[in-house]
Amino acid sequence: MENITLILLTGLSGAGKSRALRDFEDIGYYCVDNLPPGLLVKFLDLCRQTDKKISRIAVVCDLRGGEFFAAMSETVDMLRLLSLRFEFLFLEASDEAMIRRYKETRRRHPLAPRGGVLDGIKLERGLLSELRGKADRIIDTSDFSPADMREEIKKLYGQGVPETQMSVSLTSFGFKYGMPPDVDMVADVRFLPNPFYIAELKPLTGLDSPVRDFVLANPLTREFLTRYLDLLHFLLPHYRREGKQHLALAVGCTGGQHRSVALTEHIGADLAGLGCFVSLKHRDIRGRERRDD
Repeated sequence: MENITLILLTGLSGAGKSRALRDFEDIGYYCVDNLPPGLLVKFLDLCRQTDKKISRIAVVCDLRGGEFFAAMSETVDMLRLLSLRFEFLFLEASDEAMIRRYKETRRRHPLAPRGGVLDGIKLERGLLSELRGKADRIIDTSDFSPADMREEIKKLYGQGVPETQMSVSLTSFGFKYGMPPDVDMVADVRFLPNPFYIAELKPLTGLDSPVRDFVLANPLTREFLTRYLDLLHFLLPHYRREGKQHLALAVGCTGGQHRSVALTEHIGADLAGLGCFVSLKHRDIRGRERRDD
């Protein structure tokens, strides 16, 4: 197990363990939530035997494990004897912060099923005091926003982990067939001159060079692309900083055959040049024929 790095998380309910686990996943760790401590060594051996040799692992074990959690202290001692890079991470927060979080989420504390959040917090602090003393690192999340938690996990555990690409899906469509339901931003390009009304261009699509050249040569198109791409170039790094890894964009014209297709191809090439992983879909490029699929 020499090449395995294991981060074992525990701590107070409401201190942000689930949030932290998602952040570990974002920086490339294989993550498991609520694993019984007694299964950890077997789980590590299973990871070692996989074809891809899983090497970075983050696991949450906490009081949700019920009677299984009683083995946690013994498991921590056992893990320290193994030949792996191991860190025991404990998350906590102030009483005030956790009471506020429980009020916001309207969830019950696991040790106070009938209410009395503060009583549950105090009971849990007592139960976890021994484990807290064994922790390699204690993080107080009282003043953390989700972005703060993400930056802390990345700073402490993200060394040597390559940055993930921003994934962008681009869909061209025709408004006459309805808007795509699952997109973040829609650009309406029906204000641009329409190749549909030019006889030799009408049977073609935005994938054909005559249509593409017609659309992109227009000064209004060029101005739109300058402004729209400037906006995307501004937004993408800010989205990434806030933890957004996928952006769904759509470009719509009347029928989804000419203008939106040509522009989607152009925008996709530009974003790929920025290092984004881009996928393209031309939903309505075949017009009404798509209804027969």
